[in-house]
Amino acid sequence: MSKSISKYILILFNFFIFLTFFFALTSPNLILGDNQATGAGTTFFTTFWLLLFGIILVSFKTFRKINLFLRYIFITQRSKTAPILLLIVIFWQIFFVCTVHPAIGFDAGAIHQALTDRTNPEIRAYYSINYNNLPLLLVQHLFAQIFATKTWLFFDLLTLFFVDLSMIFNLLSVALVDRARLAVAMYLHSSWLLLFPMIIVPYTDTWVLPLVSGYLLCYCLAKHKDTSYFVRSIAFILFCLLLIAAYFLKPSAIIGGIAIGLVELLLAAAKIKLKKPYRWCSLGVILFAGIVLWGSHQLIEQRLQEQKYIQIDATRAIPAIHFISMGVSGDGGYNPKDALAMAQLPTKSARIAYSKKKLVERLEKKGFWGYVKFLLKKHQANTSDGSFAWVKEGHFIAENPKPHKRGLAGQLKQFIYLYGTRLGDFRFAAQVWWVIFLVLIALGWRERGSFVQLLRLSLIGSFVYLLLFEGGRSRYLIQFLPYFLILASLVSQSSLITVKNLAAFLWSNGSPESATQKGDIE
Repeated sequence: MSKSISKYILILFNFFIFLTFFFALTSPNLILGDNQATGAGTTFFTTFWLLLFGIILVSFKTFRKINLFLRYIFITQRSKTAPILLLIVIFWQIFFVCTVHPAIGFDAGAIHQALTDRTNPEIRAYYSINYNNLPLLLVQHLFAQIFATKTWLFFDLLTLFFVDLSMIFNLLSVALVDRARLAVAMYLHSSWLLLFPMIIVPYTDTWVLPLVSGYLLCYCLAKHKDTSYFVRSIAFILFCLLLIAAYFLKPSAIIGGIAIGLVELLLAAAKIKLKKPYRWCSLGVILFAGIVLWGSHQLIEQRLQEQKYIQIDATRAIPAIHFISMGVSGDGGYNPKDALAMAQLPTKSARIAYSKKKLVERLEKKGFWGYVKFLLKKHQANTSDGSFAWVKEGHFIAENPKPHKRGLAGQLKQFIYLYGTRLGDFRFAAQVWWVIFLVLIALGWRERGSFVQLLRLSLIGSFVYLLLFEGGRSRYLIQFLPYFLILASLVSQSSLITVKNLAAFLWSNGSPESATQKGDIE
């Protein structure tokens, strides 16, 4: 049964990931020059780097000394080069945040506003309706009290810290599962952090990352064969606490925890059926986990209900079915008409009834095949953009969207502001990274270790969640990045073997026999 489940997980995952790769490869972000689709084309900046990369690639293939030098630096000495590159990127992040830290709009702006004006009727109404953002507000208020500051720069630096903390947890997880992949993981995380301006957006997407990476690390610790029982117990309790914390900060971030729970339940059932030693211990551990999770949930829920920082009416909170109904409208993303109805309808039952009615109407209008076509387009909108929908939210950056060009700050803003002259260059670079990243994941099908399969199952759940609930833009993928990053690191060797085999096959003019004569690629 375990082999069958693993096989079906791989089949379903390959369907989603190759579809995602196709959508990413055909994204308008990859258009060079003028870009009518996005309105932000590339400049000579991108052309220069493409030419430089081409020169390096040709030199690598042509000149033996350059080939040996690059191999020595990035492969032979990878245990030294990878951490140095990672440190350089971290210094770059700090410089970037200290130079560019604008006020942010949409929900992130509403949270920051409540730190200075919690009596505003509109702000109180916002948190009554969007009750799910209350935990982040209280956490940010706590940090503001501790450090006695509420500036955007301070919260951007905190965001940077949490994103990099997530990176550290990811690397530790990779080291526990397969230490030989650690250098590759550092390379991959360096490239991600280099092209991740979300560190200037203090919102749940980024603040939940260390919680997701943290509970994955705790699971790896608890399952590692060389871990003592004491460390396993601590890791197990921390896993439960981090999972509940992630749930309150961003409920969908617990999908990886659900995948872990399903896998462990199957393993426990197998032990009982096969009458293996300590077969009842697994069920006991799962039962204890349930108690810890329930207790943690009740404790945090009680604290939220008893908070005195901002006066809200929790009965006005948006029901979950609203996000399912909204996820079937338009392109599957935010629907202002539905949001307005949630604010106007006075009772919870009325909001639920409205959402159910709209959901049924939209599904009936689409029909079966229309809904299938809609889901394909929605998956494209959910996953194709390697910039993670940068500046595609309403009022994303609460400043003049056309930045001045004075000084280094002005030049950096040209890459990330809506009407910056080099926004297209950033989107192109981010898209290239995303395509390469997806190739690594997609071509690693030979790797079928238990933790790798668990990460694939987590990503399947993530894709399905975004298809069912509000989506329509790839910003929602950010919370799932730890699954992507760790998985890409662990399957990288298998992917590179596949790439080499394909390259050898093409080089031999499509003749498998001549490819074999060239030697064993693997």
